[in-house]
Amino acid sequence: MGNASNQFVREEHESYSIPPMTFRVAESFEEFVALNPDLRVEQNRNGEIVIVSPAGSESASRNVEISFQLQRWSKSYGGKTFDSSVLFTLPDGSKRGPDVSWIEMERWEALSKEDREAFAPICPAFVIELRSRSDRLTDLQQKMLDYVANGVQLGWLIDPYKRQVYIYRQNRELESLAEPSALLGEDALPGFVLDLSPIWAT
Repeated sequence: MGNASNQFVREEHESYSIPPMTFRVAESFEEFVALNPDLRVEQNRNGEIVIVSPAGSESASRNVEISFQLQRWSKSYGGKTFDSSVLFTLPDGSKRGPDVSWIEMERWEALSKEDREAFAPICPAFVIELRSRSDRLTDLQQKMLDYVANGVQLGWLIDPYKRQVYIYRQNRELESLAEPSALLGEDALPGFVLDLSPIWAT
């Protein structure tokens, strides 16, 4: 990434800038993360470090519910489920952490142990972004497009405030659903059904 003093560090969801002295500079993204362990950060395809806003309590509860449903399916079908604390190194060089994601076991196990312990160089087959109160919808929509461009087969952007779901697929038009009761995993996650009634209920 080059010298951190020349890096553009921005906060993705707010209109103001955090003073540079808040951060300890570093020569690489990995070092930046190690030196600033209390920050939740990502890196976009331009090499910019993005500070991710923490989720509110209701949003965190929704995320646990979604992760639980996916993990329950994955236990019987196979594969690896990840929560929002993960960071993947995508093919375009960005480092992103979906709120919920899933990878086929054979692809995951093909990585070295060192890669699996770090910001694994792999793109999930499936991702979910759950909008929090502090998230701008346009930012999340661009993030979903970036996921698909990097190889995600199926992605769901869930907006509990508008009760809307946006479905992203490879080589298909964006689909928007108004307050669906459930979502099907289609070919990417055979047999998986996400019950959205707990999400809308909160």
